[in-house]
Amino acid sequence: MAPLLDVKNLSIGFGEAPPVVAGVNFSVHAGETLALVGESGSGKTLTCRSVLRILPGAAQLRSGSIEFGTGASRADLLGLSNSEIRAVRGDAISMIFQEPMRSLSPLHRIGNQVSEVLTLHRDMSLSEAKRDVLATFERVGFADAERAYRAYPFEMSGGMRQRAMIAMAMVAKPELLIADEPTTALDVTTQAQVLGLMKNLQRDTGMAMILVTHDLGVVANMADSVVVMNKGHIMESGPAAAVLGAPGHGYTKKLFAAAPMIPEVAEPSPPVVEDDLILELQSVSKTYSVRAGGWRERKLVHACSDVSLKLPRGKTLAVVGESGSGKTTCARIALGAEVPDEGSQVLFRPEAGAEPINIGALTRAQKVAFQRQAQMVFQDPYSSLSPRMRVQEALTEPMEIHKIGSKQERRDKAAEMLRWVGLNPDMLKRYPHAFSGGQRQRLSIARALTLDPVLLVCDEPTSALDVSVQEQILTLLERIQDGMGLSYLFISHDLAVVARIADEVAVMRQGVVVEQAPPDTLFYNPRHPYTKALIAAQPEPDLNRPIDLEEVARGAGSPDGWSEEFRFEGIDAPDLIQVQPGHKVRCHV
Repeated sequence: MAPLLDVKNLSIGFGEAPPVVAGVNFSVHAGETLALVGESGSGKTLTCRSVLRILPGAAQLRSGSIEFGTGASRADLLGLSNSEIRAVRGDAISMIFQEPMRSLSPLHRIGNQVSEVLTLHRDMSLSEAKRDVLATFERVGFADAERAYRAYPFEMSGGMRQRAMIAMAMVAKPELLIADEPTTALDVTTQAQVLGLMKNLQRDTGMAMILVTHDLGVVANMADSVVVMNKGHIMESGPAAAVLGAPGHGYTKKLFAAAPMIPEVAEPSPPVVEDDLILELQSVSKTYSVRAGGWRERKLVHACSDVSLKLPRGKTLAVVGESGSGKTTCARIALGAEVPDEGSQVLFRPEAGAEPINIGALTRAQKVAFQRQAQMVFQDPYSSLSPRMRVQEALTEPMEIHKIGSKQERRDKAAEMLRWVGLNPDMLKRYPHAFSGGQRQRLSIARALTLDPVLLVCDEPTSALDVSVQEQILTLLERIQDGMGLSYLFISHDLAVVARIADEVAVMRQGVVVEQAPPDTLFYNPRHPYTKALIAAQPEPDLNRPIDLEEVARGAGSPDGWSEEFRFEGIDAPDLIQVQPGHKVRCHV
């Protein structure tokens, strides 16, 4: 039987440069899921965009054909006229883009944007389209489809926006769905639910799917066949069982080696010694007052509640949880960027044996001095580096603000920090756009290190990176910690990353710490249902260990569904109780 999509000898280039996609061949049958795997820059997205003919204006299709369809309707997509290919886009072939916030119009309601697919391709009236859209919203997991229809993108979380993108792609019941990194920036629990949703929709409609990803764990849970790409070439291809079970190419093996995995733990580890604390959060809470609309009374939102954490000097404390759990709020409070509620205390000891400094009571001048000692590495390195500043200016700016050294000394320090993070000092004259995502994250780390801090707060520093680049950044952070004696407050939603780098893990949900222990103890004997959900949601590159969606739904759902021991309403949570040395769980005694 002929495949639904057949890509033959596809080559794409820019200008006079060698092709960025060279001689690519693959096919997808109806009902099949093909995974295109590789790092950023491997040509995956360009290959998929060529199917819909939405390549950048400067791109050149140098060779190849892309045949799509069955029977008499089969055609070479590269030979269709503009009007003919427009009829295919969104109808027979749909695409889910990587970043839903950039793909959805911020000026139009979600329902209107999804309905447009049906009014364009099915000639439906607005009322008919709304009926179909509401039914699709219910299928993709919106609890209140009407509210989602009326909402704007900024009123939704990342997971909900991604569900809206899936609804937009699915509402016309396409024959082929192209999903470009559909879960990269999502929490692991949301990712597990979105992957489960896509599998269910595929089973119900019989569509084919091309899944673009760099995560072999996602591939193991979704794919029937795999194509591994690197620098525009196909390195390896075949059935998922063969490629994942016995990878033959060195590049595929490298991706496997870099994939973070939750460790198999034989026994719990001893508790972390807390005799020399650099940072201590004592009963920290933060409440925001937000408008409810119209004349209604303002609502109180509890970002975090009664959080107590201790970070020993030279160690790494990881705070884990999904978006909205209060992780970043705690980090901002620890750095003095947010003022906590009354009764909260943040204590900082710059040196061993020094008197603790109360961050909340610092004067403006004292806070500037504190900021030299505590720096932050942000989640998105591109947003945290000014596109108008050369690397040299970005790295010397903190030293200028704090009046450190002469102009030449600052340049020398910037060059030294680039060497520390594995980059060449010759790169000082470049702008951030000239670097890859992993290199930009290295620049962000170098910028934070220019002031010689003793505490580094890392806010999701690897969440948007390829697994191999993620591995490099984690190795770099470990090397810097050993070489400079730094202490890390590490924010993440990924327990597999945390298992690699942390000495102590605090799991947060809805503003409270629900479980806390060293990593080995946490993975050996997870007690709280939410911790179990985070572990179950972690995709692993093993066909015999699929994501347990029931465990994920049970722990990541409402506390009403938890067993009586852990159940609570609102912020009236039970106490955090020590169940064994170094292992605390929020539960009723």
